[in-house]
Amino acid sequence: MTNADGLRQRLHGAPITVAPGVADALGALIVEQAGFDTAYLSGASIAYARFGRPDIGLVTMSEALDALSAITERTGLKLIVDADTGFGNALNVQRTVRLFERAGAAAIQIEDQTLPKRCGHLGGKTLVEAAEMVGKIRAALDARHSDDTLIIARTDAIAVEGLDSALARAERYREAGADMLFIEAPQTETELRRIARRFAGRVPLMANMVEGGRTPQKTAAELEELGFSVVIFPGGMVRAVARTMQDYVASLARHGTNQPFRDRMLSFGEINRLVGTPDMLALGARFDAAQFGGDDD
Repeated sequence: MTNADGLRQRLHGAPITVAPGVADALGALIVEQAGFDTAYLSGASIAYARFGRPDIGLVTMSEALDALSAITERTGLKLIVDADTGFGNALNVQRTVRLFERAGAAAIQIEDQTLPKRCGHLGGKTLVEAAEMVGKIRAALDARHSDDTLIIARTDAIAVEGLDSALARAERYREAGADMLFIEAPQTETELRRIARRFAGRVPLMANMVEGGRTPQKTAAELEELGFSVVIFPGGMVRAVARTMQDYVASLARHGTNQPFRDRMLSFGEINRLVGTPDMLALGARFDAAQFGGDDD
């Protein structure tokens, strides 16, 4: 069973799939070691962690692909991958889908914003016509090698055109063949419930929990009860790490030593155990030249 196979099977029954957001292989490894089997490769988190920049469409397709490849090489997580707008028109979408699928994506999310896009919980978003997004969804479906690679259609229409328009757009995207719908940034519990009433049981639904964002905070259990199949926490890990970094450098500046902060850090031995240094060294020793007779001369 591939990662994509497993994710598709998970969507059509309880429990809800909880996907922490990751930006790199270290974060993904920690997520996997914590017992999660699914993660969300967040474009926002890549922008924050790799470039120290906001989520306003600055991350390129190749940069997202690099992060995806590093994660799938290191972990067995089922990865839902944020592909922004598909990084261009329908032909760009097709290239993105082919490359992301080949690199191990279990699901690929594209959205109906114009270029450059921005975080779904920021203001000032603009949308492409629904017909253009339908074309992108069909292009994505045509480009994927396996039907088990999920195509997720995201609409940002609530903030731009209102909930009724978002529901209508999502209906068109479902009819175009999207495997999952992601109606971004509902602003009230009533809106969450209307989304679920319209689509739950007809197509899997994804919810996005952003602390301090526009959507009311709900637990995974509460979202499952409403009818959502997946909940992502895209930026939570990088925000937690950023706070820890701030506290760490403030402590170092104040004390001139790491000693007061040591109980909040992994030791040298602990970080090496986390990333698998002993296992890697043992593996390398299996191929040491000394075991094969040394140099011929």
